[in-house]
Amino acid sequence: MAFLPDSVEDLYLGIDGGGSKCRAVITSEDGRVLGEGLSGPANPCFGVERTITSILDATEQALAGAGLTPEDKGRLIAGVGLAGVNLPHLFTAVNEWRHPFLRMYLTTDLHTACLGAHEGKEGAVIIVGTGSCGFSSVNGKTLNLGGHGFLMGDQGSGGWIGLQAIRAVLLAADGLGPQTVLSGLIEELLGCKGLSMIEKMVDAPSRSYAKIAPLVFAAAEQEDSAAIEILKTAALYISALAQKLLKTKPQRLSMIGGVSMRLLPWLDATVAEQVRDPLEQPEFGAIYFAKQQIQDQQAVQKNQHETAS
Repeated sequence: MAFLPDSVEDLYLGIDGGGSKCRAVITSEDGRVLGEGLSGPANPCFGVERTITSILDATEQALAGAGLTPEDKGRLIAGVGLAGVNLPHLFTAVNEWRHPFLRMYLTTDLHTACLGAHEGKEGAVIIVGTGSCGFSSVNGKTLNLGGHGFLMGDQGSGGWIGLQAIRAVLLAADGLGPQTVLSGLIEELLGCKGLSMIEKMVDAPSRSYAKIAPLVFAAAEQEDSAAIEILKTAALYISALAQKLLKTKPQRLSMIGGVSMRLLPWLDATVAEQVRDPLEQPEFGAIYFAKQQIQDQQAVQKNQHETAS
């Protein structure tokens, strides 16, 4: 049975939103997990309204798991980490949302992933999921790498790997690339081939391409040359990204995301040996972020009061 907090106690909500899913966790003031939720995509690049719907859906699931009601959203101090809000206009669009929470603190999913991976402390993190990006926070200085989105970047990610696989299949069909077992695997997954495959995938979001990524790893295990080349290229980019982050001298480096552990053996050995398991997930990092913002606000208010007196 979930621990039911006192009605006057503030509750914390952590949100981790990306291109494929949105995770929510509610904790008490002392960090006890009360409830969790999981919903659909929450990357405002693909729609702010869809993002808000996913946040609310995951939140209400977490409230139900905690034995609370939807009206209890007004008790939640929310830390929200989202993909896409590194773009200023999307940050503004989400931050101006008339949310139902007691308070809301918004930042990037990279920031909250890093805080979660290192239990609220400084460090570096690489996300390799539907998209890809890197972040380090060392001595108060931050470095952001990648996170440019499916059209402009996301090299090495699940979405990118899936796209390269489709390209390899089409090149093989035209006799302009090596024959690949990916052809049969992807045709079976999509239920189509040739021009029908193009029609089905031409406007598909990155998460649809990311569903193809596991097939590339499976094909590589069969020593398929096209699949191996895709994963080598993906690993080359992620290794270079990691090496640049490591130059900031973080105490720890972690990788998270649905593709990260499968890609780890393909990375440069000097990088792979420095990767450590994340200590907590990004949704908990979002709660660390909210608490840090409150502490900073309180410190400013204290200084203002002391100055005035």
